[in-house]
Amino acid sequence: MKLFYHDNEAGDSRLRHHSNKDCSPAHLRSLGVLFYNFPPLLSSSATQVEDLAETRSYGNRDEIIISPTIMGPAYEVNLLQFYREHMHEDEEIRYILAGAGYFDVRDEEDKWVRIQVERGDLLILPAGIYHRFTVDEGNVSISYSLLD
Repeated sequence: MKLFYHDNEAGDSRLRHHSNKDCSPAHLRSLGVLFYNFPPLLSSSATQVEDLAETRSYGNRDEIIISPTIMGPAYEVNLLQFYREHMHEDEEIRYILAGAGYFDVRDEEDKWVRIQVERGDLLILPAGIYHRFTVDEGNVSISYSLLD
């Protein structure tokens, strides 16, 4: 996991946008964001993800595939939609199965904290936190969204 403040520069959201100011895991936790790493190739990871889902009463999963190959001409439009700032009334749990990307979350000073996620990362965003998502320059992210 890599955490840093977004540079707020205009341009392609898929670029790193590192402000040269890192952010600590403790700051992320203070925002209510939880982070785990469960490498998909380890058999214990599936059990750990299932245990976490059961503990939080999440019994359903949606697979989310963000890829120009799969999405075709709709890829760029959908990417812009994912990157639009929004929040949910329920927490959001995302487990990255393949590819990589960035979740940006707003902190208490209204700054964007950028969370670089890769294969095996599981992120829990609390209800009510403003966030957005984009793939990185690899242009692919395959993940599960855990739902109740």
